[in-house]
Amino acid sequence: MIPKLSRVGFLWSPTSPTAEVNLKETEPVARSLRVEILSLEVKSPNDNERAFQTATNKRAEALLLDGNGFFTANQKQIIGLAIKHRLPAMYPNTRSVEAGGLMSYAGNRSEQYRRAADYVDKILKGAKPADLPVERPKMFELVINLKTAKQIGLTIPPNVLARADRVIQ
Repeated sequence: MIPKLSRVGFLWSPTSPTAEVNLKETEPVARSLRVEILSLEVKSPNDNERAFQTATNKRAEALLLDGNGFFTANQKQIIGLAIKHRLPAMYPNTRSVEAGGLMSYAGNRSEQYRRAADYVDKILKGAKPADLPVERPKMFELVINLKTAKQIGLTIPPNVLARADRVIQ
């Protein structure tokens, strides 16, 4: 979506048990793509404006949000700041895109609920939960909000729109 992308802000909160690991795992992939990751730590809702201002001042061209309840609880503020600062942002779930965020690439929730139902069925039939393997999502979906893209002045290339599983007008 941003062909010459070179700097991405990674918005994360220390309240997330996986945020630091996610940041560390993101950095080598970004380096291989010649993209610099700008760490933007937020500890409270009051830090959000500062983080977005830092991203803007340091010329971040996009944002990646870590998946965390902190961001869900502050979703409206974060989406508003991304639009205000005209920063394309990738959210960890489709609900954020439905609420006005630009885009997400995440596990398909319907499929995850179906898989959870299979596990419940196995447990109710006597399987020990500890014996069941931990599964990660197998189906992912790309969701793009065109209204938000227009608000921040971003044109989504037709080939990206063609790959989207859902486009919100």
